[in-house]
Amino acid sequence: MKVSVVVPAFNEEKYIGKCLTSIFRQEVPADEVIVVNNNSSDETESIARSFGARVIREKVQGMTPARNRGFNSAKYEIIARCDSDTVVPENWIKIIKNDFRKGNIDALTGPIFFNDSEILKSTKTIPADLAYKSFRLIARGRKYLIGPNMIITKKIWDQVKNLVEMDDKKVHEDIDLSLKIAKVGGRIKYDQSLIVGMSARRIKKHPQSFFLEYPVRIVKTFMANKK
Repeated sequence: MKVSVVVPAFNEEKYIGKCLTSIFRQEVPADEVIVVNNNSSDETESIARSFGARVIREKVQGMTPARNRGFNSAKYEIIARCDSDTVVPENWIKIIKNDFRKGNIDALTGPIFFNDSEILKSTKTIPADLAYKSFRLIARGRKYLIGPNMIITKKIWDQVKNLVEMDDKKVHEDIDLSLKIAKVGGRIKYDQSLIVGMSARRIKKHPQSFFLEYPVRIVKTFMANKK
């Protein structure tokens, strides 16, 4: 069982070095690491190449087009995705491979915590898990993928890639993907031990967007998937 790691990136020179350091320091190494350069004008691509990552480019701007380009380009049967401001633990790939070996699953996810905010970092283990369980109530008990910490099989991706919404403004791409996987009968596992850290920059820089626009888009995502 081999794992491709996909990291979408747009002007991430400040963060992507830490992300790739964590990916290339795995106890069990990834079988390939793909960075999708989504029209960066900074040093994102050169930094990625310096780590030995495979760099591909996506001209259509947005997380969904960049994610899809990476998933479509992945060589191996398991595709793991994290964001460019994510730092994964050294056993991330090891846990991923173990979960797919043990369980009859099509996708996998785990909690996240904010690792660059002293207030949020100090409550690492509690809100990460509670937030997921709370949102499952909104999702009517369905499990869903968390963007900075999502893993799917190449097989299930081939089944849903033509179904996913391409407009980032209409949906949360990770939840939309989750609902499409459920639609075709796919199984998602939530592993509480598969926890990763990410930057709280979105909350710090754009709190109004995070606390107002994000919830609205959640509603839009479920409405779009009722069709």
